Amino acid sequence: MLRAIAWLERVPHTLLALPLRLAVATVFWNSAMTKLADWNAALELFREEYRVPLFPPEIAAYIAVSIELTAPVLLVLGLATRPVALVLLGMTAVIEVFVYPLAWPTHIQWAAMLLVLLCRGAGNWSLDHLLYKRFGGSPNGR
Repeated sequence: MLRAIAWLERVPHTLLALPLRLAVATVFWNSAMTKLADWNAALELFREEYRVPLFPPEIAAYIAVSIELTAPVLLVLGLATRPVALVLLGMTAVIEVFVYPLAWPTHIQWAAMLLVLLCRGAGNWSLDHLLYKRFGGSPNGR
């Protein structure tokens, strides 16, 4: 048992970060594709069901779909992973608080994956890593 635990603790973050990036990207990409498949229905959802405060429904819809289209691409590439994770955590919080508060079991899963990416980054198999290597510095700021 101790050997198995020791072996698991040696699994590199890079190996864990890749499926996290892909899983989160898939969630938000699929949401964008659903909205774009019937934009009028999406606008109606923002008007009648979502009712996000601070923004008119049309603006909220455009902001949401813009994030849902760009963030997954950046996550898959591992580019700007930490800022993207922070934006998606914010979006997840808005969805949880204002739109679907009873969907917290799903949202906590998204948040957990995003927190790992925010705190630990994209891993070595990412454009972030290549940029850090090319231009010096460290993804951890050291």
